[in-house]
Amino acid sequence: MTYSKALARSGQLLALTPVALVQFVLTVLPTGLALIAPGIAVRHLTNRWRALFGSWLGREIPVPYRPEPAPPQPDEEGLYRHESQLYRSPRMPAYLARVDWFAKDPALKRDVQWMLFFPLVVLLVIPLGLPVAPRAVRAVAAWSERRLRPVADPSPAGRKCSDRALLAWARCGLLAISAVVQVALFAVTLVCFALGFGLGLIFLIPLGLTHFRWLANLRRNYAAWAGVTIERPYTARRFPELRADGMYRVDRTLYKTEGMADFNARWQWVWHDVASWRDLLWLVADAVVVGVVAGIPVVAGIYGVWGLALPWMWTQFFGADWSRWYGAVAGNRTAGLAVGVALAVAAVAVADRALRIASRWTAVLLRPTAKEQLRRRVERLTQTRADAVDAQAAEVRRIERDLHDGAQARLISVGLTLSTIERLMDTDPDAARRLVAQARETSQTALTELRDLVRGIHPPVLSERGLPDAVRALALDTAAEVTVTGRLAGRLAAPVESAAYFAVSELLANAVRHGRAEHVSIDIRHREGALRVTVTDDGEGGADPSRGTGLRGIQRRLGTFDGTLALNSPPGGPTVASLELPCALSSPKTSTS
Repeated sequence: MTYSKALARSGQLLALTPVALVQFVLTVLPTGLALIAPGIAVRHLTNRWRALFGSWLGREIPVPYRPEPAPPQPDEEGLYRHESQLYRSPRMPAYLARVDWFAKDPALKRDVQWMLFFPLVVLLVIPLGLPVAPRAVRAVAAWSERRLRPVADPSPAGRKCSDRALLAWARCGLLAISAVVQVALFAVTLVCFALGFGLGLIFLIPLGLTHFRWLANLRRNYAAWAGVTIERPYTARRFPELRADGMYRVDRTLYKTEGMADFNARWQWVWHDVASWRDLLWLVADAVVVGVVAGIPVVAGIYGVWGLALPWMWTQFFGADWSRWYGAVAGNRTAGLAVGVALAVAAVAVADRALRIASRWTAVLLRPTAKEQLRRRVERLTQTRADAVDAQAAEVRRIERDLHDGAQARLISVGLTLSTIERLMDTDPDAARRLVAQARETSQTALTELRDLVRGIHPPVLSERGLPDAVRALALDTAAEVTVTGRLAGRLAAPVESAAYFAVSELLANAVRHGRAEHVSIDIRHREGALRVTVTDDGEGGADPSRGTGLRGIQRRLGTFDGTLALNSPPGGPTVASLELPCALSSPKTSTS
């Protein structure tokens, strides 16, 4: 690269710095509000920068983005699913899938980091590197390549500490923007209440309590950045009930028209839901608390870089006529540079802690109350008990069918054969002996079927040796290589052992049959009053409870005991299934380690 070409490219880099800042705003702000169209448009521009820097370096920079999601498919009821929500039309789940595809792509986070720090890198490297312009330009292009190329491990555990700190600072910026939006939404709520109660426009009152739920749900998702899980606390939507006389009933009130009945049902649903008023309290209080907690690192970082450090560099290298106070501390620009760098470093260093504080504060107001959690648990246990009764009835019918079509039919055949033998004993002894051998073979087959049936109901090794040894015996009959670790200090209750055993059996079958796994590891532990079983396989991944009845059956089986199944199965694997069953250990019995 000649010196004149390097100077031209240096000017090009300086011209790109405001473009990168505009890209940052058009990506971060709309994406934080679940609007991805501007970000997708900006992504095409980022690909142009990849091509530009690749041409300068003489090598191609691959595009790291994930492929777009497939269109949603209807289930057996004709509904479309996205996570835990069902929709009648594919439009909303398709849009939400695209939002997840765009916003959760690790490459987007690296793009945002590049957009944010590209102007700073250019303004630091290019002016200082003018004497060696070719090397300075190449250094900026190489740094951009490292930020914009695909990475081998995009998971949080694979990021450097500095990357996590910068990402936390950018997320604090999103929270600060959210706080500003909350103030505007609270103003909308006040207008709805004023018009609803003051002028009698009562249809605006429910709107005043629900129009900002999208932001509250978005903030619940953001809390996962700090490892805080917040469930949505809203009660189920109430709908009017059509009576035989053509009237619509909502509680104890009857309505002639469905529209009025639906409005009053929605009114009561919103007005009597405690979560609505807690959301309103969050809208006000959270804007203040999070605005301060997340805003301080953001303001300190921006002012440190753009208000103190960059003015010093601009004045030093370009001789711009800045005012004496801007970019200076106590009238000293060098002191302003030192303070600016210190502020920027401190802001990035405390961003992760500020993010955790803001997420925990959000959880205080947006998580379900203890009463709501108890109500949900009762509903869940009621549903799982009903599922258990249905499953038990189906199991009884299966056993009855297997006995009727298998062992019972063979035993009847043995009885008929013995009657024939009795008649042939004196007249045809040879035929009688052949029938005796046939009856013996039939009785052995019936005995084998009875043993298999009993083993399917409750394996004898489970009763005799306990869960760990029963799983080890199960592993011996599995086509894949299975490693079982862990032990229990005592015995579990028989129903819990049975539920855990058959859940592990189903997971092993899925790993071999569907995941084509070659190695499976099973870890069995009892900690903090709960049995925890982790099944990890090296199969193809992509397991989803919504696409198969096997995993749903495991969830129903565990739900009977208030247990849970946590599944992490990205395409390509590995698949990690974690079972948790609240239970206590009894006195230990014989078990191998």
